[in-house]
Amino acid sequence: MKRLIGTIMLLSLGMAGCSPQFWGGAAVGALATGAGYELNAAHQMDRARDAYRDERISRREYQIRKRQIERGSILY
Repeated sequence: MKRLIGTIMLLSLGMAGCSPQFWGGAAVGALATGAGYELNAAHQMDRARDAYRDERISRREYQIRKRQIERGSILY
């Protein structure tokens, strides 16, 4: 996620002479993309929590999944 935003920002630096509408659109697009990733992370965390609660996965497996989700998320 962080790499994606960084790449978008680096690519947009070459467009420094562009209009404010471009920058507004780029900001909205970056925010929408980030929100999509975070929403997906929240759903994954909920599924892992439910699976652990219903004893479909062990505590160890839950911890592994939780760390993976946290690594790919800004909010967790």
